[in-house]
Amino acid sequence: MIIAPSLLAANFAQLKKETVRVQRSGADWLHLDVMDGQFVPNISFGPAVVKAVRPFTNLMFDVHLMCGQPEVLLEPFVKAGADRLTVHVELDTQVIPLIWKIRSLGREVGLAINPPTAMQAVEPYLHQIDSLLVMTVNPGFGGQEFITETLPKIQQAAAWRREKNLRYHIVVDGGINFKTAAECAHAGADVFVAGTGLFGQKSLKGAVKKMRHLTEKAASATLL
Repeated sequence: MIIAPSLLAANFAQLKKETVRVQRSGADWLHLDVMDGQFVPNISFGPAVVKAVRPFTNLMFDVHLMCGQPEVLLEPFVKAGADRLTVHVELDTQVIPLIWKIRSLGREVGLAINPPTAMQAVEPYLHQIDSLLVMTVNPGFGGQEFITETLPKIQQAAAWRREKNLRYHIVVDGGINFKTAAECAHAGADVFVAGTGLFGQKSLKGAVKKMRHLTEKAASATLL
């Protein structure tokens, strides 16, 4: 199970310190939510922030582009230190060119889907991606409540992965805490993006350890 704290929930006045804290926590990835104020009604940060924190950790930088024109951001984020770039299936005809561009830049490809979008939208791209990010809240703001109705989407993603013999990660993002992470693991997820659910705990290291234990236990129960 992969635990990915989301920098969006960190103390922005102490980003170096927060990044080092994630590095020492035992987490696997650092998730970076990029919002442009158009695709979603909020603005977060750009490549300069990614470049600033990159020297303080060797964790995978999983950059989630909640942006209407991600094509202009791919190269800047790669130069800043991104390892994986995730774009949204809701961009429709832009998806294939974006996948090709990310591959040409030598980075891993993620594809995200919002709660209202039917899962059939992502099926044509499953052979071309490294991760499928199922948004479990409507994107744009941290600290939202988990949408239980997204669990069947995770189950569908896991079923396709088995049936098609594919290896993409199933990422969940939004309202992820100890309880909902376990529910998502039981449904088939293997990457857990958590902002306030981790950064809001007194000990980030302890929270990462607890979330990993609970998700591994839930996933094992699914296999029984």
